[in-house]
Amino acid sequence: MFINFNEIPSNQKLFLDYLYDPQKVSSFYDFNFNNKEEFINKFKSIKESRTRQLADRSKLFSIIKNQYAGFNPSEKTSRNIELLQNEKTLAVVTGQQLGIAGGPLYTFYKIITAIKLSNYLSERYDEYDFVPIFWLEGDDHDFNEVRTLNVIDENNEVAGIRYDDGIDDEEDRGSVGQIKIADSINPFFEELNSKLRNTDFKNDLLNKLKEFYSTGNTFKNAFKELIFWLFDEYGLIMFDPQDNEFKALLKPIFKKEINDFRQHTEKLVNVSAKLEELYHAQVKVHPVNLFFSNDEGRFLIEPVENEFRLKRKRKKFTLEEILDNIDSTPENFSPNVLLRPICQDFILPTAFYVAGPSEIAYFAQVTPLYKIFEIESPIIYPRASLTVVEKNINSILSKYELEVQDVFTEPEKLKTRVVEEASKVKLDELFSDSSNKIEIALDQLKEKLFEFDRTISDASTKYKQKIFNDLENLKAKALDAQKKKHEITLRQIDKAINSLYPNSNLQERELNFIYFAHKYGLDILKQIFNELEINKFKHQAIVL
Repeated sequence: MFINFNEIPSNQKLFLDYLYDPQKVSSFYDFNFNNKEEFINKFKSIKESRTRQLADRSKLFSIIKNQYAGFNPSEKTSRNIELLQNEKTLAVVTGQQLGIAGGPLYTFYKIITAIKLSNYLSERYDEYDFVPIFWLEGDDHDFNEVRTLNVIDENNEVAGIRYDDGIDDEEDRGSVGQIKIADSINPFFEELNSKLRNTDFKNDLLNKLKEFYSTGNTFKNAFKELIFWLFDEYGLIMFDPQDNEFKALLKPIFKKEINDFRQHTEKLVNVSAKLEELYHAQVKVHPVNLFFSNDEGRFLIEPVENEFRLKRKRKKFTLEEILDNIDSTPENFSPNVLLRPICQDFILPTAFYVAGPSEIAYFAQVTPLYKIFEIESPIIYPRASLTVVEKNINSILSKYELEVQDVFTEPEKLKTRVVEEASKVKLDELFSDSSNKIEIALDQLKEKLFEFDRTISDASTKYKQKIFNDLENLKAKALDAQKKKHEITLRQIDKAINSLYPNSNLQERELNFIYFAHKYGLDILKQIFNELEINKFKHQAIVL
């Protein structure tokens, strides 16, 4: 079953036009992802634009081989790593923050899209090989966005399980990738265990996750081990951009950003202003798109007169000093969200980047930087989007003659609609009709009273308001009575809402894979992998 994204209330107009009316957004993107006739020309352009091809291929291969030390990759992954040495190998890249236990489900859907798109392209373009690469967003520093996972508990309520490391929320922990897991991970798993019903798969799943998310391991390593466990068999290559060798390769990018930041900012501000007129600018533009990290944390670099300083710090650098720092310690620098794609595609032979709606929006701002840095931009490919419908939930939908998209609305509206249809009495219409009749009668009465006593006529307005207030109170009581009569129905609708539209958001943005895996085992991921369509560009619903 497929649902047009226009039927999902949370989607922004820029994303919808990108999917369904690409001509409207053509000035913000270099390529229409749906223009398959031009794919081959794009592949040639990417290959030919890499004048550093052989040197970079060798370095990239060496870096990835070193990053896989300690892992035993599958034959498919090993082959894909070897293929990166070949100048005819192109990458299908995606990436995400290092959410605990994998984060929201859409992280896995991005990975599956990248893998299946690589397979699709390799089958159709004999001149090229395509390999899927997952970019580990370890440089991100928003710990609050990655420390919580959501599941549905035994009471069919959405439960958020939060990892608390005991550090004040306002304290700068530095990059998420380097954060070490504390002993407080144990109560995190205890709470998670208490929220999940006992199943044949639960204990094995939690024990495996505890191996990854163990005291002393870093968030990045734990995430990497999890993704390797689940997706290595499909040939997915993981790439760690915090690698010191990789950061050394980025020196030209970092230096150019510092030297030419005014030109870069002007281009970004101009395109962002244009976006604000027509749609929205996803990312706030800063003068310099670089962070500097030290023992105190990670800080945005800001220009001040003829110098640079760290945001909220007194620490200053001259231009020469900051360039020297880039030369000597490039690992202390990291790109912000707008410069990150440039760093990615400076080293990776990226033909496609698999993106979610928000990423598609900020890539509209990034396009000028590709031209400035003389890097061929990739095709931005929308990730697959999915809602998993369990059989019992599907039965509820069938019982009340609902479609999946009917649940994508305000919960109270949906419940009122279902109850009214079940009771055959639409209270809103009933009270609206009664109110109109009463208002007409009172207005007519007021006119008659005015003929012999204006004072009484004017007083009628006060009584009219009291009558309508009483009518509203009566309506509220009627609604409560109606809902009480249909308590079982409402509990079932709540159950469907919490499963399909938890926290008034798409399931893929709220729930963690643990919820489905502990009930159905890891085979659920294989089923999703097999059934997920990557070329429909609609929201998909799969019934288990």
